[in-house]
Amino acid sequence: MTKPAFVYTTYIETSAEKLWRALTDGDFTERYWFGHRVTSDWTVGSAYHFANQGQPMVEGKVLVSDPPRRLAYSWDVVKDGAARERTSRVTFDLMPRGTVIKLTVTHDETDEGGTTLRDVSAGWPLVLASLKSILETGHALDLDPAAAKELACA
Repeated sequence: MTKPAFVYTTYIETSAEKLWRALTDGDFTERYWFGHRVTSDWTVGSAYHFANQGQPMVEGKVLVSDPPRRLAYSWDVVKDGAARERTSRVTFDLMPRGTVIKLTVTHDETDEGGTTLRDVSAGWPLVLASLKSILETGHALDLDPAAAKELACA
């Protein structure tokens, strides 16, 4: 039986290289991911970490790194107070379509009946809308910091 998955597709007017940088550069993720900074060297097998104001939020291993086409990593929520579930997986597929990039995000291998799928189903659309906004307009979404923190990396 397959595990539940979250799949989201959007089209962003940018280049694949700029989108790749936005997904992998901590200075950039902090701007659109509501303060969440990612760190990694993005080689397969390497660790990566998301932190918000120095507090660990999510960590895992790089599973696929094929710039600027595909990135996948394991997803283990480590923030204080979070329910512990099995490690899931996030995959970003970038496909050029003329002057836009079709970005498909798949978050799978979640626990059936767990909270991860529910949380990422609320968080990913918000994060991806902010990503699209910053790449197309230069401005990330401006949300109440408490709401953004709760939704963006639940």
